[in-house]
Amino acid sequence: MNAFKDLKIAVAGTGYVGLSIATLLAQHHKVIAVDIAPDKVDLINSRKSPVQDSILKST
Repeated sequence: MNAFKDLKIAVAGTGYVGLSIATLLAQHHKVIAVDIAPDKVDLINSRKSPVQDSILKST
């Protein structure tokens, strides 16, 4: 299974699903997430979540 080690993955969209997938994949691979909303990109680049969810807690 070494064929899937250290993959480079792109995720289009940083909504609830895209950001969750990108975060999980980034634990073992290089991931680049892209979005057309500059405000979301700025939040993510400053390590803040653009997703509003009552279960998620901001730190």
